[in-house]
Formats: sequence, structure tokens, C-alpha cells
Amino acid sequence: MRKFSVAPMMDWTDRHCRAFHRTLTRRALLYTEMLTADAIIHGDRARLLGFDDIEHPVALQLGGSDPKKMAEAARIGAAFGYDEINLNIGCPSDRVQAGRFGACLMREPDLVATLWSAAQDAAGDVPVTIKSRIGVDDQEPREALFTLVDLSARAGCRTFIVHARKAWLDGLSPKENRDVPPLDYALVRALKRERPELEIIVNGGLKDLDHALAESEGVDGVMLGRAAYQQPAQLLDVDSRVFGVAGPSVSREAAIEAHLDYIASKLREGVALHAMTRHMLGLFNARPGGRLWRRVLSERGVKAGAGVEVVRDALAAVTNASALAA
Repeated sequence: MRKFSVAPMMDWTDRHCRAFHRTLTRRALLYTEMLTADAIIHGDRARLLGFDDIEHPVALQLGGSDPKKMAEAARIGAAFGYDEINLNIGCPSDRVQAGRFGACLMREPDLVATLWSAAQDAAGDVPVTIKSRIGVDDQEPREALFTLVDLSARAGCRTFIVHARKAWLDGLSPKENRDVPPLDYALVRALKRERPELEIIVNGGLKDLDHALAESEGVDGVMLGRAAYQQPAQLLDVDSRVFGVAGPSVSREAAIEAHLDYIASKLREGVALHAMTRHMLGLFNARPGGRLWRRVLSERGVKAGAGVEVVRDALAAVTNASALAA
């Protein structure tokens, strides 16, 4: 299932985003936003961890630096039914640094191995994986990445998702850390070549599905992030192009029709329409009617009492625009 996944993204890959993405691809592995171990242990677990069965396969990403807390959070996540627990050793945000987790843990590979062991022991049969950068600040990437991987592999970890950039914790903002440090996909491929027994997934800076598939040659899979979120129609081709599923891809229009039952059910639970449709705005980008689609959802979807009819009207606008353009 890790041949293709949609990256965990803060403020984006919540349960409504994942449910929408699942209408576009049945096979891709989906990830939650990163959740801290403390939040899971002390917070509202139903709100933080709840997900729908349609989301499977779905992975929970955890952040933290205390092995006992990480173990408890992993145990809770496994009990909720997640298919994988992933440890965040790559996020460069200030908040993450202050909490001593994310990319700053690249400097503490022994602790990462201990965190993995604690989480895996607690998660039981649910696999625990690691997502990292290739280094931070003045670290030499090959040395930093191989050291982290080797120590965690010695502890028993078999799957590593590698964002093929350094994180500059001193001098770059989180946004700049997604674009400024140079990419080194070749280093990730070298990791797989020299550690063939491990499952290595490449991530970072991938512009679209074509780019993702090209850079995943020589590794075991690829994780697509912002490109999948901002241009979600790409996910319609994942099942056929990545997983070899026969038959035509689902159309954008058919995917929306299939998703309406989910939207209606959540509206009945009191979820605001905008909480769901905000993840759908990019579906018709570069298509006739795409601007109308975004406008209807953005302007009407935020109003009190907005319902499924807003999505139907937005879809009708796309259909009419497509007919006029034909």
C-alpha cells in the first residue's frame, strides 16, 4: 500500500480531506495531520483520532520525544484502528522545535531509535514507520540520514519515508523549508540501493504524479504532498498508473457524486459544509468552470445552513461551462 501515499499536512489532511481523497483513489495510503503524543494522551481522543472506515488504509502520524508518552500514544492509535503509526522526524516548524520533536530529532538518532522501539512495542501488530529529512542545518546529509536509518533499522524499523531536503532550523521559516533547501532524490535512491532490505519511500518537492513516478524509480514508493492537495484530480489516476488497476479512471464529476452521501451524513452530525468543501476547491483547476466551482463553494459554502445543494450547484456550473467550451 505504500507504493503511493498522500503526505501528512498540518491544517490540511484532516478526516474530511481524507474522505474526499478516498473517493479519488481506493489504493493510496492516507495520513492524518501530525498529532503530538501529549495531545492524544490528554486531549479529546474522539475528535483528534476519529476517522471513517472508508478512509482505510490510513496512517496516524505522531510527534514527540518522550518514549513513554510515544508508547502510550501509539497504543491508543493502534486501538483506534489505524493501519500504520508514523513518527514525525521531519517537521521544521518553530512549535515543533520548542517541543523537541520533528526535524530537530535528526540530531538525536539514538533517541529516534528508542522512540521507534517504544512505539512499536506498544502498537503490537500495527507497523510503526519513520518520516525524516536528509539532515538539519550543518549536518552532512549522507552521514545524518544513514546514521538515523541504521540505528532505527538495528532496533527493528523497516520502513522509512524520506523528505529529500535538509531542514534549516536556524534561518529559514517552515514555508521556506519546503522550497529553499535543494532536493537530493539521488541520496534517497542511494539509501535504498545500499540498504535493499529496507522499504524506502521518497517525498519532497514533487510537482505532480508524473514527477513522482519518475523520482520513485529505484525506491519502493512515493509520497505526494502539496501537489496532491492543490491539484487533487491527479489522484484519479493513481489506482491505474501506480497500482495497475484495470479499467477507466473515475471522472471528477462522478467522484463528487459519490462523495455527496458522505457530505450529507456529516451535515446531519453538525459538521459545517465549508469544513468539507475547503478541501475540494482545486478539483477542477485548469478545467472549464473551475473558477465557478471555487466561487460557488467559497462564497456559499461558508454560509450558515449551507447544504449539499451548494455542491450540486457548483457541479452544475462546471457542467454548463464544459458544455459551452465543447
